[in-house]
Amino acid sequence: MRGILSATVVRPVGLSMKFVDRQLNDVCRTGIGGHAYRCKRKVLFQRDWTIFMRLHGLLLTTATIVIAGSIASPALAQDAATAEDATPVANAPGGSARTFDPAYFAQFAPRNALDMVTRIPGFIITGGNDQGQRGLGQATQNVVVNGERLSSKSDSVADQLRRIPASDVVRIELVDGNTLDIPGLTGVVANVVYESDAASGQFRWTTGFRPHNTAAELFGGEISVTGKTGKLNYTVALSNPNNRFGADGPITITDGAGELIETQYSVFSGKSDEPKLATTLAYDFGGGVQANLNLNYAEDFYYRREPEIGIPVVGPIRTRQVRTHEDGPQYEIGGDIQFPLGPGTLKLIGLENYERDNFTQTLVDRFDDGSAATGVRFDQTNGYGERIGRAEYSWKLWQADWQLSGEAAFNRLDRSSALFDLAPDGEFVSLPFPGGTGGVREDRYETSLSFSRAVSPTLSVQAIGTMEFSKIEQTGAMPNSRSFKRPKGSLAATWKPTSDFDVSLTVARRVSQLSFGDFLASVSLNNDNENGGNNELVPYQSWNVELEANKTFGPWGSLKLEARQAWFEDFIDFFPLPDGGEARGNIGDARRLHLEANATLKMDPIGWKGARFDIVAVKRYMYVDDPFTGITRGFSYDQEGALQIDFRHDIPSTDWAWGATVEHFDNAPYARRYEEGREWEGPFFDAFFIEHKDVFGLTVRAQAVNTLLGARNYFRRTVYDGPRPDGEVSFHEFADRRIGPIFRLTISGDF
Repeated sequence: MRGILSATVVRPVGLSMKFVDRQLNDVCRTGIGGHAYRCKRKVLFQRDWTIFMRLHGLLLTTATIVIAGSIASPALAQDAATAEDATPVANAPGGSARTFDPAYFAQFAPRNALDMVTRIPGFIITGGNDQGQRGLGQATQNVVVNGERLSSKSDSVADQLRRIPASDVVRIELVDGNTLDIPGLTGVVANVVYESDAASGQFRWTTGFRPHNTAAELFGGEISVTGKTGKLNYTVALSNPNNRFGADGPITITDGAGELIETQYSVFSGKSDEPKLATTLAYDFGGGVQANLNLNYAEDFYYRREPEIGIPVVGPIRTRQVRTHEDGPQYEIGGDIQFPLGPGTLKLIGLENYERDNFTQTLVDRFDDGSAATGVRFDQTNGYGERIGRAEYSWKLWQADWQLSGEAAFNRLDRSSALFDLAPDGEFVSLPFPGGTGGVREDRYETSLSFSRAVSPTLSVQAIGTMEFSKIEQTGAMPNSRSFKRPKGSLAATWKPTSDFDVSLTVARRVSQLSFGDFLASVSLNNDNENGGNNELVPYQSWNVELEANKTFGPWGSLKLEARQAWFEDFIDFFPLPDGGEARGNIGDARRLHLEANATLKMDPIGWKGARFDIVAVKRYMYVDDPFTGITRGFSYDQEGALQIDFRHDIPSTDWAWGATVEHFDNAPYARRYEEGREWEGPFFDAFFIEHKDVFGLTVRAQAVNTLLGARNYFRRTVYDGPRPDGEVSFHEFADRRIGPIFRLTISGDF
C-alpha cells in the first residue's frame, strides 16, 4: 500500500486500533488505568525459558537462597505463627495443600472469589480459555472451581471468579496441579471451593475521569445474581467493561540527517463499551451425573478519532482527521455433561461462539492553500466462528489418574474488505483490493492420553501425549488447502519436600495456532502500511522447558521464581513478499527465555500490621534472525520486561485501607520491510488508592493514576525509501504525547 496516501508524512495508529491488533498480533495491555490506548485483542501469554548458561549464576544463587530458606523457615514460622499460615487438607492427594479459609480474607472485606484469590500471597492468575487459542485442548488456567476446569471462552477466569460471592466460598486450596486429574495443569493451582444456598447478588459500578482528551467513564461495572433452587445452581450477570482513552502532544518528523521536515500536533481520543449478558446453569442429577450450560451475548462498540495538524518547513499547513469505528455482536453457547461409565467417568463438552466485527477507518487531509483534500477509507467486515465438540473419559488404574480425550474444533473467518480513495468531488471511489476478501476454514482434530500420579508423598508426575490433525482451506484471491499432522505433549514433575516449598519442572512440545487474519491482506491507513496475505503459513512449533519454584516464609510472605525456555520452529513475524510487499510469514527458528519473580512481603512481623508489598518482575531474552537484514533481534511487539510493585495497608481495627502501585513495561520494537519502530508508555506509572469497606454496607474505592511520575505515550519509527537494510532513510518520526492523570471511583456491594 505504500504511496496510496497523498500526504508526504503519515501518522502512527499504534496499539489503540483493534484492527491493527488483530493483523499484527500485537501484545496489548491496558495497564493500571487503561492509560492512553485500548487493546481488545486476546493473546496467549506464552512464558518461556533461552540462554540459561549465561544466567546460570543468577538462577543457581536464587535457588540456593530459596532452598536454604526452605530449611530454615519452619523454625521461623513457629516463632511467628499467625492465622495467615496455611493448614493442610487431610485428603489432599500427593502431599498437603495450603488452605485459606474465609477468616484469612476477613481483613480485606472481599465481595467475591476474585477478591479472595488476588489476596493469596505470591499467587497470580494466569491462563484461561479466553487467551486466543482455538478449541479447548488441555487446561491452561491456574485456577479451578470445585476441582473442575472453567470451560467458558468468552469469559475470563477473573470474570467467572468475580461472580462467585465471597459468602459462598468455603475455602481456597493451593494444590499441586499434577494431582487434580485435569491434564495440562502443573505447578501451583488455586482450587476455589464454594457452595451456594440462597440467592444473593452483588454489583460493582466503576466510573473514571481524565482532565485531558477523554469523556468520562460513566457506565462501567457489573451486576450479578447467584443462587440455588433445588439441584439447580445459577448465575446471571450483566456487565459493561467500558474504557475512555486518549493522549495529546507534539510529533517531529526529521530527515536522515536530522533536519526538521515537519512539526505536528496530535490528539487522539476514543471509547469502548461491551455490554454483555452472561448466564451459567449447573444441575446435579444425582448419582454422579452433572450438567452445565453457559450462555453469553454481547455487543461491542469501539470508536477513536485522531485530529492532527502538520506544519511543514516547506509547503502548506495540513490538517488530518482519522476516524475509526467498529461494532458488532458476539455470542457463546456452551455446555457439558458428566456421568459415570464403566470404571470411570465420561464428560461430553460442546461449545459454539461467533463474533462479527464491522470496521471502518477514514483518513482525510486538508490543506490551507486551498488545494483539493485527499483521503482514503477502509471498510472491513469479519465473521469469526468456532464450533467445538470434546469428550473426556477419566478413570483410575494402578493408583494413577488416566484420561483419554478426543476433540474436534471447526473454525472459520469470513472477511469482506473494501478500499476507497477520496476523489476531487469529495466522494470516495472504490480501489481494487482483491486480497482483502475471502475466507479461511480450519478443521482440527486431536486425541490425547494423559497419566498423572503421586509417586511418593513428596513427588508427583504427569505425562500427556497428543496427536493433532488439521486441514486449513482458504478461499478468495489466493485459494489454497493444506493438511497437517503434528505430535505434541508434555511431561511434568512436582517435588514438594516440605509444606512450604515445592519445585515443578515441565518439558513440553507445543503447536501454535495461526491467526486467520494473516492469510488475507489488510491495511493501516495512518501508518501507510499494507499487510499482504499469505496462503502458505504453517503453525510454528516449539520445545519448552519450564521451571517453577515456590517458597512460603510463614507470616513474612512468599516467593515464586519461574524460568521458561522455548525453542521455536517456523516462527511467525513479518517477512518479504516476492512482489515487494510484506506479510506475516514463517521466518525460521527462534528462541526466548522468560524469567519471572513474584514475591509477597508482609510487614506484620515488624509491627506494621495489615501492610504488605506484592512485587512482580519479568525479563525476557528473545532471539530471531530478521528476514530483511539477517541481524538477530527480538520478537516484534513482544514484551521485553516488566516491573510492578503494589503496596496495600489494611488499617487494623478500622474499615480503611490505602495503597500505591508503581509499574513499568518494556515493549520490544517491531521490524517491517520498510520501517522499524516502537510504541510504549512510561517510563513509570503510579497509582494511589484509598478504600473504605463499609459505607452503608458498600465498599468505596477512590484511585488516582499517573499523578506524580507523569508517564507519557511514545512512538518512534524510522521509515526507509526502499527495503531494509539497503534503503535510504526517508524520515524519522517521534511522538511524545501527554496522558495526564486518571481518576477512578468504584462502588461495590451485595444485595
